[in-house]
Amino acid sequence: MYYIQETDKPVLIVRLFNLLEIIDDKIILPVSYGEEVDNKRINILAKKIKKILNKTSCKSVILSKYLKEKENFISLLNSYGIDVIDGKWLFSVISSKVVDYVSEKKKLKKEETNVSVLVNNNDSDYIIENIKNIIRTYKSVNIVTNNFGKFKKLEKNILEKEGIMVTITNNKKKSLMRSNIILNVDFTNEEINKYNIPEEAIIVNLKGNVDINKKRFNGININDYEISFENFEEFDYDKSKIYFQKDIYESLIYKKQPYEQIERKIKRDNLKVKELIGKRTSF
Repeated sequence: MYYIQETDKPVLIVRLFNLLEIIDDKIILPVSYGEEVDNKRINILAKKIKKILNKTSCKSVILSKYLKEKENFISLLNSYGIDVIDGKWLFSVISSKVVDYVSEKKKLKKEETNVSVLVNNNDSDYIIENIKNIIRTYKSVNIVTNNFGKFKKLEKNILEKEGIMVTITNNKKKSLMRSNIILNVDFTNEEINKYNIPEEAIIVNLKGNVDINKKRFNGININDYEISFENFEEFDYDKSKIYFQKDIYESLIYKKQPYEQIERKIKRDNLKVKELIGKRTSF
């Protein structure tokens, strides 16, 4: 895994020839924080990063907080087959923790809180386990889905065996109307806006970049987050300042292992949700 970041003060010749510096697992670009970089330079830098990665088995990188603001840079890296870690996978893995964080911060009583989970695909163990955790914790839970048959099968084969009761629905007028928290697992922008949404609901979009276009919506629309964790073997003070912790932690997990092993690691590292980031507000 390579970490890619800007530099404090690039030497003139380094900037002139767009020279990259490699220090251990870091690639330092000849770009300073806050500097505007034109598309020509971005393309040159992306090609040089590709050449470095082609010499290794590495296919993923983590960008600094500043570089993650450069959407054209990320698009170029993706076009070269380079995966830019963005924390979205981890967001889904810890989604039940996220719901708990919302209820605690907003002082919602779990026995009185209505949670709706918007989900079309249940192919991942961690999605199912998080849904089960939410259902066990909150009194009223709805699964809102366009794949009604798939989740009815889940209800019969898994949820009923555990004595878990859940409402599975797709009523666009009524499904969300009592919801305090809406966990959007994989609904698109177009799909979620077809539903009547409570004015003060808190929506958490695990895939991010979802806008709510309801005129009367005055709630909180979450598209991003940050975490804290304890893993002293991987601790690097510079990285903790320059990079998002969610990206670092996601890179530490082998994604194909069983959910139970991922869950044990998360507990061992004392992972906590630190912040949820909305379009107009964060908490």
